[in-house]
Order: sequence, then C-alpha cells, then structure tokens
Amino acid sequence: MYDGRGGPPFAGDVAIRGDRIAAVGALGAASARHVIDARGLAVAPGFINTLSHSEESLIQDGRALSDIRQGVTLEIFGESSMGPLNDEMRARWKAVQTTVIYDYDWTTLDQYLRYIEQRGLAVNVASLIGAGTVRERVLGMAARPAKPAELAEMEQLVAQAMDEGALGLTSALIYPPDVYSTTDELVALARVTAGRGGVFTAHIRSEGNKIEVALDEVLRIAREARIPVEVYHLKLAGKGNWPKRDAVVSWFERARAGGAAIGANMYTYTAGATGLDAAMPPWVQEGGIHAWIRRLRDPAIRARVRREMETPTSEWENFFDYAGPDGIRFLEFKQPALRRYIGKTLAEVAAERHVAPADAAMDLVVEDGTRVGTAYVLMSEENVGRQIAQPWVSFGSDAAAMAPVAPFTDASPHPRAYGNFARLLARYVRDQHVLSLPEAIRRLTSLPAETYHLDRRGHLAPGDHADVVVFDPARVQDHATFAKPHQLATGVLHVLTNGVPVLRDGEPTGATPGRIVRRRGTPGSSI
Repeated sequence: MYDGRGGPPFAGDVAIRGDRIAAVGALGAASARHVIDARGLAVAPGFINTLSHSEESLIQDGRALSDIRQGVTLEIFGESSMGPLNDEMRARWKAVQTTVIYDYDWTTLDQYLRYIEQRGLAVNVASLIGAGTVRERVLGMAARPAKPAELAEMEQLVAQAMDEGALGLTSALIYPPDVYSTTDELVALARVTAGRGGVFTAHIRSEGNKIEVALDEVLRIAREARIPVEVYHLKLAGKGNWPKRDAVVSWFERARAGGAAIGANMYTYTAGATGLDAAMPPWVQEGGIHAWIRRLRDPAIRARVRREMETPTSEWENFFDYAGPDGIRFLEFKQPALRRYIGKTLAEVAAERHVAPADAAMDLVVEDGTRVGTAYVLMSEENVGRQIAQPWVSFGSDAAAMAPVAPFTDASPHPRAYGNFARLLARYVRDQHVLSLPEAIRRLTSLPAETYHLDRRGHLAPGDHADVVVFDPARVQDHATFAKPHQLATGVLHVLTNGVPVLRDGEPTGATPGRIVRRRGTPGSSI
C-alpha cells in the first residue's frame, strides 16, 4: 500500500463502500461482495494528470484508455478552457478541428464539463478557466491591452467560472491571444481567482532565452495577487539554454523559501509538441487562423516572417530556432492529402518540396488551414532527470487521452499521450532510481491534490473518494514511440474511479463513473 503521502509502503487492505474508501489497514477478516487480489502488487491513489489536453478526445471516446492504462483517474484541463464561448469563437475554433469533429453545444465552461460528463467518462475531469479564453471572448484576437471596461467584463467571466468550481486561472503566454495579455491584466484576473481560493497556472512567456524574465513575471503575479502558482511543463528549450538548469532550480528554491507557493509540472520526454504557431512570430498570427493565412500569402510578409524565423531572438519564443528543421516532426494534419507528411521532419518535407524549411512551414499552415500538429526536440535528457528529482514537481502529459482506434489513428501523437506516467515509473523510478516509488506516487497523487485544492482526493484514507490504481512496479512500462505512438502502456492491472472498476485485469470495463471535480468549497466539490 502506498497512501500518497510519500512514506514507506505497508502491507494491508483497502475497503470501499460506494464511492468512498471505508477503511485502510489489516482487514483480512472483513468480507466484501467483490475482492481484488493485489498480492505482490502496488496499490495507490489514482494518478492525477496535472495538464491534460483531453478536452476534445473525451467527446469522441470517454474511456480515456491511454490514461487509465497508466493509472490516471483525474484529468485537469489547462492552458486554455472550453468556455466561455460566443458565436465568433465557435466559428473560429470549428474551422481548425482536425481528427475529432464536433459541435459546440455549450457556452460556459461549466456547461462544457456537464456535457462531457453526461456523455460518459471513465475518468474524473476538472478544469481551470483560461485567461486567453476570456480575453478572446471579450476582445477577440486583438493584439492590444484590454480597456478598463473590457477588463471588468473579463474579471466577471473569471468570477463566474470560479464560482462554478473552476480550479483557478490558466494561461499559455506564448500563443495568441494570451501573448497579447499584459502582466497587469493577468494580475487583475489572478486577484479575482485568489479571492475565490484558486490557483494561477502558466505556460510562461519563455522556456528558453528569456526564461528568467518569464519566471520573474509569474512570481510578480503570485505576490501581487497573493495566489499560488504552477508553472506548466517545466523545461529549458534550446541547446543554448540547457546550462541554465541549476539557475532555474535555484530560482524556484529561492521563491519558495521567500514564501511564494510556487511549483511546476512536466512531462517525461525531451521533445515537446504544439503547432507551427510556435515557429512563427506572434504578430503574424493576430486576428486568428484566417488572418494568419492571409498574411502568409503576401510575398512581402512571408519574407519578413522567414527572416524572423531564421534569426535567433529573445523577442519571442522561436521554436524554429530552438529545435531546428531536423528537430521538428509533423504529428497531425487536417487535410488528408497532407497526412503523408506525418512522422517526417520539417527538413525532410522541405527537401521533398525543394523549398527552404521556413517556406515549407508557412506553406503547410496555408494548405492545411490549421496550426499543424508538430513535435519539437528541445530538451536534454540530463535536465529532464534533474527536474524530475525536484520535490515540488508533479506530472502532466500535456496531451490527450485517446485509444489506438480511428479517428485517433489518423494522427501521430506525441508518445507522451500513451506513456508519460508509465515512463516515469519505469525509466526514472525503477531503472534509473531518480526518485523512489513512494515519492513518485506522492507527486502523482497528493501533491497535485493539494496544489489544486481538491477535496478528499490524492490519498488512500477513510472518507476519501475511491480513486485507486493497482499496478506491478516490476512490470509497468511505456511502449509508445514517435515511430509507433499508438501503443498502450502495460503493468497497470486495475483502476477504480469513484469506487467503480474502469480497468480490470488490464482491460477496460466500459464503466463510466467519472465526474466533474470542482475546487474545494464550491457546491458539489465533495460529491
């Protein structure tokens, strides 16, 4: 038994009544209607995916198979949010859907969460409210500061989402429209969030050349808004920035020692995944995808974009420079005719088309009509291991929970979608001893539960929600690769969500007991 607190394991039993843990300890004499024989296995609280992008995939398939096969029982959505929407946002977002096609049958974030809950989920779901989402709702894709009346409307939208149970405020500060937000705007929204007991999470403005400045910005937000902060998918992007590792770790230690409630999460790979928007300057993307494409058709603008892509800079987060054309790999296209490029690098596609890599990237955005799903090799293995060792780091896949079936197999996802948590337990715990198994389980369970103020989750304790995983530490293993990403992890045998088995003997049961998880203190938070 690993209770989630990080202490040594102990032999014992877990009794579950309904959706709650009834008892933990030596219960051998007790009787039960159903028994799982876990002798020789590890029993732990269900794992929490601290940055999930399953917002769309769960509409298609609520089984969340790639995640439950790794022991995940709670998906936390962040960086942006699925509401509040207006008609312009619906049209803009609908135009860039790729493999999962659906209608926006909701307006608010709460309505979206209820929508996917009603469709049936094997996992629990929670969400933060997107600073960029409320900005887009009020200002569209305008690249300017919010006016006082606009900021007041944004604050009201954040307050509404928080009152409905959002876990906090979230942002992705290298992407439009978030990149257009000022620090003062974020402080104002964070104050509303803090007043309702939430947290602030951020994909910071730079994970490379200006990472120190970007970290100082979120620390300012933490102090001025008096709010806990979580830095998303901590990394040092670009080989020239890898030597900053110790300085960044020291920055966190100083901030924490100075009283800031600040931590981070990460995925367990040296490559990230996003879109070609991360390879082009933000100004060319103002106004959304159609305006972006219109500009890329202008020869003079293309020439400027090409120069900026090919020039190292600290003015914007240039993944084209950080990864290089050989380190940029295509994962997803909307247009079937372009899917032949899935799995190829930008350098390979450019050579095939007889154009410069920057021109190939611009052409593909125009031809596909989307940001184009892309992986970037950005980090060093040594730095990944060093970050994993930090006690204030939790883990998020930064990917969708999916299954090796259509339509998911129409794309080639980052292997983190199928292997992030199993890779932690196999590679970094069992094989490399970067951290102990009890400590890894703490970081997958009680640490994020405490960070996000979740009610009675993250522990094996009487009265807690019965989210439980049973796995074999000696056999848990990730199998997904960039060449063959749709491979399920192995070694997790049983998963219970709210007391109901959703995985039995490694196979999905088809049960859908997943619920909306709301911030502690909001109506329904302890249901």
